[in-house]
Order: sequence, then C-alpha cells, then structure tokens
Amino acid sequence: MVNKSKPIYVTRSSLPPFEEYINEIKSIWDTAWLTNMGKYHNQLEQELIEYLEVDNISLFTNGHLALELVLQAMNLTGEVITTPFTFASTTHAIVRNRLTPVFCDVNPSDYTIDVTKIENLITDKTSAILPVHVYGNICNVYEIERIAKKYDLKVIYDAAHAFGEKINGQSVGYFGDASMFSFHATKVFNTLEGGAVAFADENIGEQLYTLKNFGIKSEVLVEGVGLNAKMNEFQAAMGICNLRHLTEEISKRKTVVEKYRNRLSGVNGIKIMHDVEGVQSNYSYFPAVFDELAFGFTRNEIYDRLKQNNIFARKYFYPLTNTFHCYPEQYDVNNTPVARHVAKRVLTLPLYADLDLEDVDKICDIILEG
Repeated sequence: MVNKSKPIYVTRSSLPPFEEYINEIKSIWDTAWLTNMGKYHNQLEQELIEYLEVDNISLFTNGHLALELVLQAMNLTGEVITTPFTFASTTHAIVRNRLTPVFCDVNPSDYTIDVTKIENLITDKTSAILPVHVYGNICNVYEIERIAKKYDLKVIYDAAHAFGEKINGQSVGYFGDASMFSFHATKVFNTLEGGAVAFADENIGEQLYTLKNFGIKSEVLVEGVGLNAKMNEFQAAMGICNLRHLTEEISKRKTVVEKYRNRLSGVNGIKIMHDVEGVQSNYSYFPAVFDELAFGFTRNEIYDRLKQNNIFARKYFYPLTNTFHCYPEQYDVNNTPVARHVAKRVLTLPLYADLDLEDVDKICDIILEG
C-alpha cells in the first residue's frame, strides 16, 4: 500500500458553512456581549432542551467541568461506582471531588458497565453510580435505575458519546439524575469546546449556575466557592449553527459506518459493533476489537500499519483509568478483566461525516491485507 500524502485522522471536526457562522455572530459586534449567559447562550440552551427532549439544560465551557460540577452539586460523599473503560475525565472528576472511584467491569458485548456486578460493589459508603455510554452504546439504563432505587443511590451518566441518542423512543438524557454531554470539537455535535448537563431537579440547576459562576448568587452575595465554567457566546453560536446540520451529519456518519461494516463484518478475529434494536444511534465512533490469535495480527500491529500509511486510528480507551500513573497502585486492574482484555485490543477507526468512502476502502484494505 502506497503511503498517502494526505493524512487521515481518527476524527475531523464538523463545521457549518463559513458564511453561516459569520452571519450568526455579527450581532456580537453590536452588543459586545461575549460571555456571561448572553443571547446565544440562552438560545442554544432552549434549542438543546427541545432537541434532547429533556426538562433542563445547563451549559458549560467544556464537558469535564460539567461533569465535575454536577458531582459537586449532588453533594456526594464516599464512593462512586464507575468503570475504568472511559476517558480520563470520568475518573478525574470523581477524584477531584474527593470521592473514591470503585471500578466495576464492563460487559463483553458493548463495553458499558456490567450491571450484573454493580450490587456486589455497593457498600455503606456508596453514594452514586456513574456509568458511561461508551462509543454511543447505551448502558442498561433500566437495570441501573432499578439498582439505584433499591439502594437509594444517585445516578449520573457520562453521556459524552451519546448526544441525541434515544432508546425505545426515550431520550438518553431522560435517565438518571443527570447526564453530562460533551461538545468537544471531536464530538458528533460541537460548540468548539463545550459541554452540558441535563437534569430533572431544578434545585440542581440553581447549584450548577452558581458553581460555574464563581459561587456568585447575586451582585452582593457570593454563597459558595465556585469557578468559571460558563459557555461563551462564540461557542454557543457555533452550537446553534451545527445543530441545524446535525441530522445530515449523522446521516453521513451512518453511511461511513455501513461501509466499514460491509467490509469488516464476518472477518474472523475482528469484532465490530452493530445497530441495536430500539436504539437511535448517532454513529459517534467505530471501534474494532482485534483477537490476535484468530486474526493473526495484534491491535498494535494494525495501528502501526495504518500509521505507516498516514492513517491515524486511536487506541481508545487505552490505558484503563485504573492503571494511570497518577493513581499508583491504588486499584487492582485484575478486578476488571473484561475491560483489561478489550483495552489491549480495541482500535477506533477514522470516522467523520466527510470521510470519503474510497478512503474507508483503503483503510479496510490495509487492515485486511495480511
């Protein structure tokens, strides 16, 4: 395979037409209102409530601060059950709130939290469950809800990968006490950087507003120690523009995914994801898990082979968060064997709306060339 002169990255940010964004932000020069919950911020908030079919939304400058602050707003203590098969943000948000992450393994079918193992991890110190919708694969929200009610636990979903998804006609943001969405540049829907929390209890919304605005309650009252996590007007305007094109973007991503599936389905030693009945997918990622014994090559060998051809896939999620150097010998990775197995073998392949199908064929050819 001849090395491509043009690199293909694992993702590429979706952008609206240039003139559309410029026209959208023109009024900012008239008002000079750049941040602090302005016109665009409030408009995007309302449009997202309607699009996501949720009761309340709070916007943030990024998804991590959204997650960190919603955990703080919940007034959690002790232990939070979560999974190590996730991005660093999930675990860090727990630890930065001085909470203890308790790692539950993932299930081998879709890599979301293994609900059959949650109850054995619950102690008198457990205050919440923080599951992750991985690659847009939706957790078993019904069983998690049952467990949470039985033990009186909060449920906060890391829904960074699940924007706009539904299960059995219900928005993914409807489940749990709160769901965090990421609007990072690499996500299906982006506001350059950005994030949001969907929540049901309006009291949580009041706390989130204060926490993301330095703890300021009014002009003369600062009632808490907050920080600055507000979404600015340029971010919100980008979100308003991108939301207009989202249906088309997801449709294009679906076409790319279907091409991958056509080429890689049924290949011995390669496990890929397929649509799940009742789930409206956003086609956010295309993970492939390589069984080196059956396929003949390791994940790392495939990664290197693609890189030699100027194609940059990603070992996502690797390493597991319970093996990070910043948590030296605090957690036993042997307690999450399925997550460990998948992390050593998974590779997310390039996927974005404008990825040429000929490039998808070339990627698959390189993987399958033997």
